[in-house]
Amino acid sequence: MNPKVLILGPPGAGKGTQSERLADEFGVEHVTTGDALRANKEMDISDMGLEYDTPGEYMDQGDLVPDVVVDAMVQEALSDFDGFVLDGYPRNDHQVEALEEMTDLDVVLSLSVPREELVDRLTGRRVCDDCGANYHVEFDQPEEPGVCDECGGELIQRKDDNEASVRNRLDTFEAETAPVIGHYRGGEDFVAVDGDQSLDEVWADVKSAVESNA
Repeated sequence: MNPKVLILGPPGAGKGTQSERLADEFGVEHVTTGDALRANKEMDISDMGLEYDTPGEYMDQGDLVPDVVVDAMVQEALSDFDGFVLDGYPRNDHQVEALEEMTDLDVVLSLSVPREELVDRLTGRRVCDDCGANYHVEFDQPEEPGVCDECGGELIQRKDDNEASVRNRLDTFEAETAPVIGHYRGGEDFVAVDGDQSLDEVWADVKSAVESNA
């Protein structure tokens, strides 16, 4: 089985964790927009008539990479794999249309979590400054406070994990990306998953949905 899975949900809903488990369980690739951008920074986009000739130039300037460039990079990433879990794309109606032209999805998973729970999850998150492993001050504490179990690195709070930034990110999601979920809702391959459960309970629902639809 090589399922083609799209996973949607707000920041803090657990998309990354469940995507990794899906990738391991079904032997498919976890494709994120960030990974695609980093892997294709030097991609030649000079034929697109844009301001810069590579995605990396937008990134180096701190500018948003245009949709048409992100589309091309995601398409390049997906073309390498028979199955995948796509996380972080599409973010708007244009990208939805682009994805529909790229591939046929087997299942669209949508993780939902109450807003205040998302705020608690994100503001309590701690990240290893060296390897990027994630922890939480309440739900997933390291063996030694402030020290990564994986590599011994220092655990830090990301600058955008303060409450004001978190609420702003959730507002942005509601305004820009929630309509994407609305686009897929009602389709025969759409499955809503209650993300406000234990990790194992969410995983059981996610795994069952993929097995039933792929």
